[in-house]
Amino acid sequence: MYPHAFRYHRATSLPEAASMLAELGEDAKILAGGQSLLPLMKLRLSSPSHLVDLNFVRDVSYVKRSNGELRMGAMARHAELAASDAVRAIPILHDCAAGIADVQVRNRGTIGGSLAEADPSGDWGAVLLALQCEVHCISPNGDRSIPISEFFLDAYTTALAPGEIVREVVVHAPKGTTGGAYIALKRCAPVYATASVAVQLTMRDRATCEQARIVLGCVGLTAIRATAAENELTGKEVNAQTISRAAEAAMAAADPQPDMRGSVEYKRALVRSLTRRAIDVALRRSCGEAVESGHIYA
Repeated sequence: MYPHAFRYHRATSLPEAASMLAELGEDAKILAGGQSLLPLMKLRLSSPSHLVDLNFVRDVSYVKRSNGELRMGAMARHAELAASDAVRAIPILHDCAAGIADVQVRNRGTIGGSLAEADPSGDWGAVLLALQCEVHCISPNGDRSIPISEFFLDAYTTALAPGEIVREVVVHAPKGTTGGAYIALKRCAPVYATASVAVQLTMRDRATCEQARIVLGCVGLTAIRATAAENELTGKEVNAQTISRAAEAAMAAADPQPDMRGSVEYKRALVRSLTRRAIDVALRRSCGEAVESGHIYA
């Protein structure tokens, strides 16, 4: 199916794109990687009258680390992030970027576009919520920074104001003895995950957890911070018993809907299993082990 007719606008800078977006109004959409928007347009589930293309804007696809921060330009492609040594230094981010969809989508899709789409089945939301992160935005009224915890309001709904565009994503590199992991289960590479879990642990020593962040993806209208699961680990020895209790608490926090990917019961059981795996990988990484992790296909 072909999309409805639309007018195409090519921006040469982010301020120009923000001005175009504000001027064109609610019927305008930003075109970044297009991996979410274009399929919706072809199915006529989205019918914007105007597209503002960011692909000719210079210097917005960077990945750089300085002063303990990892800064990712909004147009940084998933493949560029997966290949970045700066991203690989925060393993949970590499797990995410390297496993998104297939190579074609990773070569076109962008982190800014993914966040702005706020798809409940997306990967980046859960991963970034497990870290200290802000989304820097630009609009005709100036720049502002939105904490990632305040960015996602609902399914496909963010805190972005009309005419506002994601400019960059800033992640504060975890400090101390830390380890993280992101694990998602899929039927095959091109489809969305059935469920996913992001875990970031900060350890007091090799056994005791100082702080835990556990975030569930694809099992709610937004990514879900499983605070009860975190409490089962924080200040305690991470062992088989505490991991099991945390996994049970994560399962209770999940709020999935039944669909072609599985029933409610199946998805909750999957969250429990993925949480166990992710905590184990995060713990081993905090001890310095080079553990491969990421997406599971079944």
